[in-house]
Amino acid sequence: MKIISLLGATGSIGTQTLDIIREHPDEFQLGAISVGKNIDLARKIIGEFQPELVSVQNPMDYNKLKGEYPHIKFTYGDDGLIETAVYDKADILVNAVLGSVGLHPTLQAIESGKTIAIANKETLVTAGHLVTEAAKRHNVALLPVDSEHSAIFQALQGEKTKNIERLILTASGGSFRDRTRAELADVTVEEALNHPNWSMGAKITIDSATMMNKGLEVIEAHWLFAMPYDKIDVLMHRESIIHSMVEFHDSSIIAQLGTPDMRVPIQFALTYPDRAPLKSSQRLDLAKIGQLHFQDMDLNRFRCLHFAYEAGKAGGTMPTVLNAANETAVAAFLSGKIRFLEIEDLVEKALSKHKTITFPSLQVIQEVDKETRQYVDSLV
Repeated sequence: MKIISLLGATGSIGTQTLDIIREHPDEFQLGAISVGKNIDLARKIIGEFQPELVSVQNPMDYNKLKGEYPHIKFTYGDDGLIETAVYDKADILVNAVLGSVGLHPTLQAIESGKTIAIANKETLVTAGHLVTEAAKRHNVALLPVDSEHSAIFQALQGEKTKNIERLILTASGGSFRDRTRAELADVTVEEALNHPNWSMGAKITIDSATMMNKGLEVIEAHWLFAMPYDKIDVLMHRESIIHSMVEFHDSSIIAQLGTPDMRVPIQFALTYPDRAPLKSSQRLDLAKIGQLHFQDMDLNRFRCLHFAYEAGKAGGTMPTVLNAANETAVAAFLSGKIRFLEIEDLVEKALSKHKTITFPSLQVIQEVDKETRQYVDSLV
């Protein structure tokens, strides 16, 4: 029995993690969770799984829920996230929160010796050097949950890093893959949230439409697999059947395939190095699909992907700026304050304004993150 601590239990990855626990009650137990503002869903989760520790976002919900469930320990805020991350009975932390808020709890969980199943890509984008160094120092496994990184992780089982020629991340192309830049000028939030393949949260779906999501994944792959950026490529693949590939020196390519179902990589991270049945997942029928399509990525069309490569290569605090500016700009778009193409304009302005600080400490990263958000807010 593995006891799980889950950050972001009411989000897309969080609820699909609960599906895995629900399907394998003899293998997994939910020990601690953090939730945001969806308190109605939090109540349902508490009622079904009876976690010992629950962290909420604000003190008002904390006061309300602790009165309703006197047998459960409640906490809140940033300290609550950390308390959930280091929950002493947990074997594995699933970090499924959105944004750089997941960084500090992850570092604390690593120091406490937890295995980390990481779905919060912003943690590695913002402070990949700190996270990977801490994981190595404490001999903690970082198990990828993103479908692309899980695919690479699976393809590398039994392989030697020295034999890798390149990593190939696949990208669906998002909601607007068939539109020209001119056709993006007046797209609505509703159109942007209509992803052709995946069911995801609002922020990630917008990132997929701008291709920033793939850019963040490139930076994440750099840290997870210790691979230079010139050996990480992105290929558009409309069907999202091949989740990513690894090419080796001998020209062999190993790919991981499956239907677009995030529960598969989530479960692999939870059961690793073993596998378990997933009866609720749809089997892949290649004969029924018939054809798979691929094309090169146009970095002029998808400027956010270009920004991510450049920020990653610059290193230091530049990826922190990339992520903070993007989070702030996407929030502004979702609330109707800016147009879709202004997301990338704001990110570009923030990157151009910033002077890179190499090997930043956690405090410096947090300061740069805050300053960037304030700057982008001022432009909005």
